Amino acid sequence: MKYGTIIFDLDGTLLNTLDDLAASVNYAMRALGFPERTTDEVRRFIGNGVHILIRRAVPDGISEDEYRSAYEAFERHYAVHNRDKTAVYDGITELLSELKAEGHRLAIVSNKIDFAVQALREEFFSDVVDVAVGDSEDTENKPAPDMVYKAVRKLGSAQDDCIYVGDTDVDLKTAANAGMPCVSVSWGFRSREELEGYGASMIADTPSDIKRFV
Repeated sequence: MKYGTIIFDLDGTLLNTLDDLAASVNYAMRALGFPERTTDEVRRFIGNGVHILIRRAVPDGISEDEYRSAYEAFERHYAVHNRDKTAVYDGITELLSELKAEGHRLAIVSNKIDFAVQALREEFFSDVVDVAVGDSEDTENKPAPDMVYKAVRKLGSAQDDCIYVGDTDVDLKTAANAGMPCVSVSWGFRSREELEGYGASMIADTPSDIKRFV
């Protein structure tokens, strides 16, 4: 194998979480009397964590108190509804099982709120993914490399034995900042054309394609 450790993004890479995220965003918008957002708008807002997702979703010119209220409404709703429609992408379960059987160490690193990351790992990937790192106060979010380094330490891996897999420009920047190669996936929240525009050099169109790079 080329790389013993594979670090995966979560939303748009392993799981299709878009409908649940959009539902919680629009719950928050309704709670504050703001206009709702389309699913495609929410798709484009995703990538830098929930705080920035809500910043992008709320109208321009609102007060900081209104923003905080919208964030809190989102968090309350998503804590209960983060698995209503969320599903594993076709082929991912098989891929992770094969990689694990071959001896790879697997981790998830996500800008999603940490409690949701842990719950989703437990729900869908507890048998195959060893470590999951989500948004917390003690670690700077992606594209800073801190969360990736935290996962690598937890796995006991060497940085030069790691490759990163994600679906957005944020993931490409994260991998670069962490000094790792990046496989971009085209089935997530950014298209192949968008990924190529961001400078992606390794693109997987199906989960099985990832094995060519790792």
